[in-house]
Parts: sequence; structure tokens; C-alpha cells
Amino acid sequence: MEESFFERVYAIAKQIPEGRVTSYGAIAKVLGTARSARMVGWAMNASHNRDDVPAHRVVNRKGLLSGKHHFEGTNLMQQLLENEGIKVVDNQIVDFEQYFWEPTLI
Repeated sequence: MEESFFERVYAIAKQIPEGRVTSYGAIAKVLGTARSARMVGWAMNASHNRDDVPAHRVVNRKGLLSGKHHFEGTNLMQQLLENEGIKVVDNQIVDFEQYFWEPTLI
């Protein structure tokens, strides 16, 4: 049986190292579906009951915490990132390029 798109997204997200982030678009691109960043976002939203998927490490292409409203509490996504040493100001990762992780297929 073919692996679902969401499962392929989760396999990439699980590779993101602690203290690093990637973007919806970067995951879509590595999966060969460069125009499906929004679907990657839907996958991240659907993963909120899965502790094995670090959805807080996936942000938009500018480093904005665009998915933060899908996390419980007002600042959970930011708190999770800050616990990993990533500074966030006004819902945006400071020095985004420094923390950006380029996904690859395994």
C-alpha cells in the first residue's frame, strides 16, 4: 500500500533536529510536490495528537509561527521552540536562517 501524503510529511518532520526548524514549503519541495505547502500545513495541524511529530518545528518560509493557533494555549508553539533555544519575537523566529534545517529524503 502506498504511504499517505501526511505520513510522508510526518517522516520528514520527525527528522528535524531539536533546536532547528524548517518550512512547509521546504518539506513540500523535498517530497516532489513543491506547490503543496498548504497541504503540509494541514498535515501538521492533523498531527496534534501525535507526540512523535514535532509540528512546532515547522514554520512558514519567513520564519513566522503561522501554525501557532493550532497549538493548545496561546504561546505553546513559541514556548516549545524557546525551550529548544530558538528565540521568537512577535511570532517570528529571530535569525531564522541560522536555525533553518533543509530537509532531505531518507
